[in-house]
Amino acid sequence: MKNSNYNLKKILPILFGFFIVGFVDLVGTATNNIKHDFNLSDSMASTLPMVVFLWFLIFSIPVGLLMNRIGRKKTVLLSMIVHLIAFLLPLFAYNFTIILITFALLGIGNTIIQVSLNPLLSNVVQNNKLTASLSAGQFVKAISSFLGPIIAAYAAKEFGDWTLIFPVYLIATLASSFWLLVTPITENQTIHSSSFKSSLSLLKNPTVLKLFIGIFTVVGIDVGINTIAPKLMEERIFGMTSLDSVYAISVYFIFRTIGSFLGSIMLSYVSVRKFYITSTFIAISSLLALIFADNLNILYLFIALVGLSVSNIFSIVFSYALQYLPDKSNDISALLIMGISGGALFPWLMGLASDSLELQAGALIVLILCCVYHIYLSFFVKKVEIETVDK
Repeated sequence: MKNSNYNLKKILPILFGFFIVGFVDLVGTATNNIKHDFNLSDSMASTLPMVVFLWFLIFSIPVGLLMNRIGRKKTVLLSMIVHLIAFLLPLFAYNFTIILITFALLGIGNTIIQVSLNPLLSNVVQNNKLTASLSAGQFVKAISSFLGPIIAAYAAKEFGDWTLIFPVYLIATLASSFWLLVTPITENQTIHSSSFKSSLSLLKNPTVLKLFIGIFTVVGIDVGINTIAPKLMEERIFGMTSLDSVYAISVYFIFRTIGSFLGSIMLSYVSVRKFYITSTFIAISSLLALIFADNLNILYLFIALVGLSVSNIFSIVFSYALQYLPDKSNDISALLIMGISGGALFPWLMGLASDSLELQAGALIVLILCCVYHIYLSFFVKKVEIETVDK
């Protein structure tokens, strides 16, 4: 039975774990710095994100199986150990091989924590608070993602060494590990045994498959808008430089953070399904507007609205999936986190679309199609709610 103790002493250390989750977004800033530090070609520099996100595909289901054996809290703590090793390595040596190992370990550690942290949170909150709590976690992650580039830039400017961000991350990970370690959490007992095949076979369930595609596509929107926002600025605004265009990403992250914060509050009081429907319509309307926008302020406005509207979709879809099959939540979590690796596919699809039209509008169409799927899914989840109640 779910632990009914809904108190901050148990929730806060888990929410702080989402701050560690946000460390994976350092890869964007790190790629540019590492390319400069080691005189890498674009193709060689692009291997860094691949080194990180490949592990979401490889390790998600095995981590889910491990979590069934050792428990959720121990699995989260294992991820902390992997993160600590990753952040220690650059303190002893800084070369391309060490950096590849560091970011591979960051990808592995982040896969482990993302698979285990969401279901661990479900042990300390009630079902009707789960979506809001997951949005609160995404808010904490968004703060971490937003602060990472700022800390790296400050370290580079003041001390001439962007890698000083690693000891900062090391201290934060140590604090998170200790806080969680000393927090007693009663976990749901796993009442079934799993295998890789049985976990993957959950995708045969039409509802699980639809929710998996929901995660796959919302990650695609998130990665995609980060990729296309600067390009849109350079294409539409005369004289816009690559240095200035990156502010569009900051605008997206700021409003994504605001959206996660608002969602963590509003989703405790409003219908999750209505919130989801409204969010998807705002997202698709904003993306459609971006196809025609050619004014700097208008571009910023609709990029901000995309960030605001999609900020809670990941949490909403994830919470529906965890509540749909609560006795298999470990396996469900592993499957959905595996969908994060699919985010690497969308920049490639967007590139093909923009090349075919010779305009960034082609890339926006790919993102719009992702949003269209979420319009469908936002109406479909009414059926999921009914099925969950029936269970």
